[in-house]
Amino acid sequence: MKALVFDVFGTVVDWRSGVAREAAPFLAKHGIAVDPAAFADAWRRRYQPAMEAVRSGARPFTRLDVLHSENLEAVLRDHGLDPATVAEAELDHLNRAWHRLDPWPDSVAGLTRLKTRYIIAPLSNGNVALLLNMAKRAGLPWDAILGAEVAQAYKPSPAAYLNTAAILGLRPEEVMLCAAHNGDLAAARSTGFLTGFIPRPMEHGAGQTKDLAPAQDWDVVAPDFGALADAMGCGGG
Repeated sequence: MKALVFDVFGTVVDWRSGVAREAAPFLAKHGIAVDPAAFADAWRRRYQPAMEAVRSGARPFTRLDVLHSENLEAVLRDHGLDPATVAEAELDHLNRAWHRLDPWPDSVAGLTRLKTRYIIAPLSNGNVALLLNMAKRAGLPWDAILGAEVAQAYKPSPAAYLNTAAILGLRPEEVMLCAAHNGDLAAARSTGFLTGFIPRPMEHGAGQTKDLAPAQDWDVVAPDFGALADAMGCGGG
């Protein structure tokens, strides 16, 4: 095995807290009486349906920043605010909340250790600019940044995994996907990838009920990135 690739939203970074933090002042300014975390959840619920339109061929490949922007406008309408009444720059700043997410406490140190022995890169549905800005802000030490528009596919389409391996010049069995989501790992395994499960029991808040435990006999199961680095034989722990 030569490379570890990572799901990002939820596995490497805490999207829910970050989006809620960024949304809070916007919601207060515009008089939207909703809990910022609930707003983040509502925005995220539109994530998979928006990508499914691309996966199904109903629309051409569209980068995630654009899908996030469309979803934001829809969620604002759901909460009684016409996005046309908001300055474009203000909407764009809020949409880029996804560029400004914080890593989980173990992410940077764990990735830094893993990087000493393996190629490390995101295998995310995020676009390159989003992942680049996130990495610069959060200090994520990727060897390469492979956004979904590079693979021209959204997970869990097989092409998302196979094209990423090909871009790295590797066979699928030389790559391990590390993720907090059993469904992502199952899709990766079906294409020949190795699999590493790292649970993030607070991804969806204190009431999370899914992805708390491995659903299959994944190749590696670790409670955090530090333990993952231990399991992968990386020193410095």
